[in-house]
Amino acid sequence: MTDAKLKNKRRFSPAIRRSMILDAAADLVESEGISQISMERIAKHAEISKSLIYKYFDNVSELLRELLTRELEALRNLQFAAADAADTFEQLVRGVTKVYLNNVAQKGRLIERLQTDPAISQSMDPRLFNRDVAVEYFANIVHKNFDIPLPTARAVTDLSFGVPVSAGSFLLRNSIDQQELEDMTVAMIIGSINGIRDDFMVRKRKLKH
Repeated sequence: MTDAKLKNKRRFSPAIRRSMILDAAADLVESEGISQISMERIAKHAEISKSLIYKYFDNVSELLRELLTRELEALRNLQFAAADAADTFEQLVRGVTKVYLNNVAQKGRLIERLQTDPAISQSMDPRLFNRDVAVEYFANIVHKNFDIPLPTARAVTDLSFGVPVSAGSFLLRNSIDQQELEDMTVAMIIGSINGIRDDFMVRKRKLKH
């Protein structure tokens, strides 16, 4: 009996089997993108029968939505854990940035590709991974530690979220030391917040007469 048949016949718990199917789908999305993916191809890559995969998912969109949910939840949990473990603001920014760049290095454009497909991302419950929740969390930290008004802290935090994303894209397209890229990303984020506090806020300060 072949290894594939043995794997198909081996008894796994439903949770483990479901995770294995998602892992197979993730491999295909990372290596080939979404357009060519089908239930048949995922089943073949997971070394299970076509009929078995339909016991877990009704269609490709449902499967990929669950994959995106799993990946976002795992990334978000790691980033919040890094933030909670930080003693300084630099440690917070570095910890969150490191988690993101490690995810990109390990999984490529998986999350990016899933999020850019409207059939997958737009049909998800927006309350699950609302960007505003993360912005509010970090904006309050900026507000308290840099004495920046909360509305301004929200704006600079939201804008700074794009820096690690750009760094991740750069990492995939170029040969660069990941630690060096992390250092630059951290410097850019902290520098932008210092710039808001030391320059922008000074410019906006009312004159004393």
